Amino acid sequence: MKFDKEHWKEIDINIDSLWLIGPRAKGGKRENNYHGNFVPQIPDNLVRRYTEEGDIVLEPFMGSGTTLYECERLKRNYIGFDINADIIEHVKGKMLDCQDIQFDIYNCDCTDSVASEQCIKESLKRMGKQRVDFVLSHPPYWDILKFTDLPNDLSNISDLQQFLNLFVVSTQNAIKYLRAGKHFAVVVGDLYRDSEVVPLGFYMMYAIKKNIKCKLKGIVVKDMVGNRAKLGIEALWRYRTLKSDNFLFKHEYIFVFKKG
Repeated sequence: MKFDKEHWKEIDINIDSLWLIGPRAKGGKRENNYHGNFVPQIPDNLVRRYTEEGDIVLEPFMGSGTTLYECERLKRNYIGFDINADIIEHVKGKMLDCQDIQFDIYNCDCTDSVASEQCIKESLKRMGKQRVDFVLSHPPYWDILKFTDLPNDLSNISDLQQFLNLFVVSTQNAIKYLRAGKHFAVVVGDLYRDSEVVPLGFYMMYAIKKNIKCKLKGIVVKDMVGNRAKLGIEALWRYRTLKSDNFLFKHEYIFVFKKG
């Protein structure tokens, strides 16, 4: 985003560290039929803030294509990976009419350094660029939801440290092709395991800071308003939480980094 001193008051990008997002944005190709997909308002804000029209957004965990649909609407080019072949075919079908942007989506394991590098190089050559301009990563929240039966799917990794190690590899594979001084973001939530909170978001943030040369530019807490898993049973969740000694999860994190 180019900052305009004369019209800055008209910019409607959320710059707060607390995002209270209401109902999921609708319209166009947006849909909510895939477990774990995030609301379009997240990529909309991030892509508009950290890129310009014609820039390239790289997404290692594409999921159901939410970011791609926002990139099409905002006229940003796109490269996406996902290990789930079925969801890749679904998204390809929805993008058959796309004429406004260049995009490539691959059925590729983003933790596979050789395969991901080959895909990124192929796309950059076709798009006439050497680097991407923004990386947005929305990985599985450890093994809380299973996305495939593949053993190399991060959602099937039972050991936390192994999960973190592979997540770092996926990030390194992407950041390698990010322009210096540009931004990347990770969207993640915490979870309960063995009767206690696992602060997965902070583990992942620390893993990035420890292994990748970058600066942490923001920790955004996003209120999980209208979580599909809890819709219609709020009273039950409140009862269960009051009966226990824990708290009801209402947050996710958006960590924003700047490549060194």
